[in-house]
Amino acid sequence: MKYCLLLSILLLRGLTTLAQNDSITHTLEEVIIRENRMKIPFSQSSRNISIIHRKEIETTPGRSLQEILSFTPGVDVRQRGVSGVQADIGIRGGSFEQTLMLVNGIKLSDPQTGHHMVNIPVPLSSVQRIDVLKGPASRIYGQNAYAGAINIITELSDSFHLNGGIYGGDFGMRGGSIQASLPIGKFKQNISFAHDASEGHWHNSDYTINTFFYEAGIALTNSQELKTILSFANRDFGANGFYTSSFPDQWESIQTSLAAVSHTLEKGNTYLQTRAYWRSNKDEFRLVRDDPSFFQNQHTTNVYAIEINGRQDTDFGTVGYGVEGRQEEIDSNNLGLRERTIMGAFLEHRMNFLKFGDIRAGLYSNYYSEYGWKHFPGAEVGYQLNPWLRTYANFGMSFRIPTYTDLYYVGPTNIGNEELKPEKAINYEGGFKIIKQGFRAEIVYFNRHTDNLIEWTRDDDESPWKPQNFNEVTFQGIETGLQYQFADSQKDFKFREVSISYNYIDANLIEKEGIETRYSLTALRHQLITGLQLMFKESFELTAKMRYIERMSLDPYFLFDARLDYNRLKQFSFFTEVSNIGNVDYVEAGTVQMPGRWARAGMNFRLK
Repeated sequence: MKYCLLLSILLLRGLTTLAQNDSITHTLEEVIIRENRMKIPFSQSSRNISIIHRKEIETTPGRSLQEILSFTPGVDVRQRGVSGVQADIGIRGGSFEQTLMLVNGIKLSDPQTGHHMVNIPVPLSSVQRIDVLKGPASRIYGQNAYAGAINIITELSDSFHLNGGIYGGDFGMRGGSIQASLPIGKFKQNISFAHDASEGHWHNSDYTINTFFYEAGIALTNSQELKTILSFANRDFGANGFYTSSFPDQWESIQTSLAAVSHTLEKGNTYLQTRAYWRSNKDEFRLVRDDPSFFQNQHTTNVYAIEINGRQDTDFGTVGYGVEGRQEEIDSNNLGLRERTIMGAFLEHRMNFLKFGDIRAGLYSNYYSEYGWKHFPGAEVGYQLNPWLRTYANFGMSFRIPTYTDLYYVGPTNIGNEELKPEKAINYEGGFKIIKQGFRAEIVYFNRHTDNLIEWTRDDDESPWKPQNFNEVTFQGIETGLQYQFADSQKDFKFREVSISYNYIDANLIEKEGIETRYSLTALRHQLITGLQLMFKESFELTAKMRYIERMSLDPYFLFDARLDYNRLKQFSFFTEVSNIGNVDYVEAGTVQMPGRWARAGMNFRLK
């Protein structure tokens, strides 16, 4: 840890020195946070939100969404292997079941298990931005946004372009992608395909991933638009150590489909969107890869949903409202044939006070066919102390219903619990945000308390894991971060950007004596992330990322990754990147030994 802190101090010292040599001549572009109902400028939001732009996606040393997210403050990405084969994502000490993933506001919750939450059927080449909302988001997005939500955003273009690339690397790694924007008059459409494969970095860790994404939209009038999404992802992989170390030849095959259609009316002070979507996930799991008769699970889940979301600007502020209906079904040889119905209603109001202050409050009410009605209030208040300094505070209730795996699973090492109740938590947050020219900084305190946490437990090493509603736990912590973008200059060698963030989380868990827990005490305790980007002769871009990760009850580790791009924005470009440059021995999830130093390289093209 001391080496990480020393490196961070040196970075900040270099930042101060360089700031004296480069004059700031620009401001950071304002970003609009578009939720399903409200839209709020980032500088005026009263939440802790991280935004990953397209430039960061392209230059970060990582070729999957999971790898990109691992450099986000407060986000705990636990990969099983590389290139996003399978990963669990937690926010602020929350488990992978407590994070909601979305694509353009469409919920990707899987009723079988949260392990499928990051099976995103969108190639990285089509992702324009990623919004990471930390803290309770049930009032905004509904159930299962317990510890936070991650919204993957794509955009339709009104001009033609064709982008693509190929890459190769260690472990027989290879892949490629192609993405095209093909507008025809008022009809816009994007289509993309990506292929990723590897022989694996250790026994039975090979994988093949194919992803297809199509998005189209047409302006019906000046105020109305119709959009559709069709996407599919297939992933087959060896799952050595994914769920148990007792069977090193586990194997899994997953197919995820998403189809959605939406109509948007935006006229004057009125915004109204109607959306319907279907998400399907097929999962085949074998305990012994070449012997399905030994133990095999086959699950198919289908989610059908319809939403109506609206916004109305008035003289007294902005009112947001919405309703949703959701049907979840599963057909499984292990979990059975089951279904449940979920209905919800949103209502919130945002208004200004005392010239420089604003307040937002609302309620989400949910009906579950198994649990009846539940209600989740929340409120945010912010005050602009001056044009570049904002202070804010918020509170909210969050909620998660058990998955079908939590309730009904039967296996050699895991057994579900039909008596489980939904878990809920009370959350508080307060912080300061600075946005001034090329500089951004934020410091946040957060607190989340629950007394009915769903946790997998066992009595001893010989007993199977089983979930229970008995733990009382308080997660609290501090997140700090800053980012500085240097002005353009005529120098051949110049600094482009520097960033640093530090997160500390404390978990006060009250356990029953003699009971072992699986997830609660493996959350992040310390997370330090630093980043640096340099440019040489307007052609070479070097991006370096460093992470110190210390989880509760697990060994800490330090990772250093780097990527070099040549002519990134030109017609033809090349890149090379190296991960885990220090050749560190570490584990992120399960008993999967992550690879030591490894590299990949490739080329990309852009045609307009």
